[in-house]
Amino acid sequence: MPPHTDHARWFAEEVQPHEAALRGYLHRQFPSVEADDVVQESYLKLWRMGAKVDSAKAYFFSIARNTALTFFRRRRIFSDVPVNELPEWRVADVAPDAAEVAYTRERMELAVEALDSLPPRCREICGLAALEQLAPAEIAARLGLAESTVYVQLARGVKHCAHYLRERGEGR
Repeated sequence: MPPHTDHARWFAEEVQPHEAALRGYLHRQFPSVEADDVVQESYLKLWRMGAKVDSAKAYFFSIARNTALTFFRRRRIFSDVPVNELPEWRVADVAPDAAEVAYTRERMELAVEALDSLPPRCREICGLAALEQLAPAEIAARLGLAESTVYVQLARGVKHCAHYLRERGEGR
């Protein structure tokens, strides 16, 4: 069976059945954003990814939430009522929902996979920069390398990781 057909079947079986629930969520959480636009944009983003994810529903909701927030921000809606004077029901819940947590976890796992795919020296240098947030000079001193070597390895690592993430639908 061609991969395109397999992807279409997965999409139809694992993603599309959640559309009604997603529309309800969007109407509750983002009443001023056009749900049709958000749903279509979310479908497009998920389809273009081309990869199956463990929790299609969580990923679909997370994509839609982020898309709705983007649409909302683009509209630049301002109010003359201070936030602390808004009725409680109008203040957005800032705690991440299950979809956001699942999406963040999947993205973190993908970032770790990208780092793990680097050659050992490059992985070590990029890991120190990303995970321990060390400056290139500190990395060079810790590993006994020239600072220019660290910069070269960081550039290669960033380029490789960006390519790795783009191939999996995470890059822009």
